[in-house]
Amino acid sequence: MKLGFIGLGAMGRPMALHLMKRGHEMGVYARRAESAAPLLAAGARRYDTPAALAAQCEVIFTMVTHSHDVEQVVLGEQGIVHGARAGSVLVDMETISPTVARHVAAALANKGVDMLDAPVSGGPAGAEQATLAIMAGGKPEVFERVKPLFACMGKTIIRVGESGAGQITKACNQLLLLVTAQGAAEALALAKRCGVDPATVREVLMGGIASSRVLEVFGKRMVERNFADGIDTRLYHKDLAIALGLAHELGAAAPAASVTLQHINAAMGRGEGASDLAVLIEVLEGLSRK
Repeated sequence: MKLGFIGLGAMGRPMALHLMKRGHEMGVYARRAESAAPLLAAGARRYDTPAALAAQCEVIFTMVTHSHDVEQVVLGEQGIVHGARAGSVLVDMETISPTVARHVAAALANKGVDMLDAPVSGGPAGAEQATLAIMAGGKPEVFERVKPLFACMGKTIIRVGESGAGQITKACNQLLLLVTAQGAAEALALAKRCGVDPATVREVLMGGIASSRVLEVFGKRMVERNFADGIDTRLYHKDLAIALGLAHELGAAAPAASVTLQHINAAMGRGEGASDLAVLIEVLEGLSRK
């Protein structure tokens, strides 16, 4: 298929390369030439605007950062909407507001262009290994059309509902992940304060019902004080704000998420926005009485 990809960062770059390895023709748009370089070296073609890229593609993928980035890339002056042909599909794969996802989908529908909101879970490692979990919202027939492309990038591929449902599912994923990380940080910090080796405590917890992927990955980084790997805390800050925004709109209680966001805020205030989420343990330790 003739594909396009916008957003060639730590996640988007390997995702696009996996699609190319399966024989698909790839066009890219990137504001920075260095972001596109690995794709161009592999045979992709670079376009000057999102509109020019969309005009040549059957399916366009976006993997940018914020809701306003998506609106600009899709609906802006030289956005995808101005070049995409009727019958083409936009697949938006970063984490944004469900409200924005639905707004963008409606604008594209007016041009005869379909959209799936299909955020992912698995981080850079999942993108590199093509083992992402992909949660998609949109029309079932459009999902079935794009599903073979999703299979190039992920292992768990599920349509969760209509437009916006993918982003709602991702917000729930991030809420659970982050509250669990907060719990891991509190448990390991308490173990240290009590004079028990946090690494040993984590080892034991990994063998019982408290075990989790979060404790496995982020707990290990907390014990090792490894705050350089993984995804920037600033991105989790954005994601949890989306989840809490949904809760506030609906009057849904999310007290643990609210507390967790305040600790992530504190990490941001300490200048740790580019650090791994494991830095939460140092935020907690800074709040404790010596």
